[in-house]
Amino acid sequence: MANVEKNSVYSTGRRKEAVARVWLSPVGTGKIVVNYQELGNYFGRETLRMVVRQPFELLNSLDKYDVFATVKGGGLSGQAAAIRLGISRALNEHEGALRPPLKAAGYLTRDSRAKERKKYGQRGARARFQFSKR
Repeated sequence: MANVEKNSVYSTGRRKEAVARVWLSPVGTGKIVVNYQELGNYFGRETLRMVVRQPFELLNSLDKYDVFATVKGGGLSGQAAAIRLGISRALNEHEGALRPPLKAAGYLTRDSRAKERKKYGQRGARARFQFSKR
């Protein structure tokens, strides 16, 4: 990792099928890099960029940390949530006093919801084939 400093904190975040590896540098300018791209270039929608920045906005520390993240698997929404969890865990590990506000906001909780598997004899997980009486 070329962009990672020696004193950075490493953490992992997961959501749906997405897995994010996050390095948080405590001395920074607020730069967030995802898969070697700027945050704005990687996530096109403003909502996804907002999800990634939520832990910093909660703590009023947008310009205090630099983030380098690699994420793979899943879709963009799951990836953004995985990065948020990774950032929150790294902040918690870096400074334990940040745990109560992060925990209260729900950013340290791993969202375990995943796609339910398709069942045999059905069209999907819950959807059935149309029933015809005659």
